Amino acid sequence: MAGIVTYIKESFEELKNNVSWTPWPEAQRLTVIVAVFSIIFSLAIWGVDTVFSRAVKAYFGFIN
Repeated sequence: MAGIVTYIKESFEELKNNVSWTPWPEAQRLTVIVAVFSIIFSLAIWGVDTVFSRAVKAYFGFIN
């Protein structure tokens, strides 16, 4: 158990002292960019899914 505690303490120490963190304003800007592109991509997938769904329904409607 002591090994796990030591590992966690050393991990936090490394995160505080050795990791170079992105400045907060840049992290916020990049987060907004990722959110916008995620929304655009999800809308594009929804649109393609809707078109294919209607096409398949129309196809099977003609068969019956």
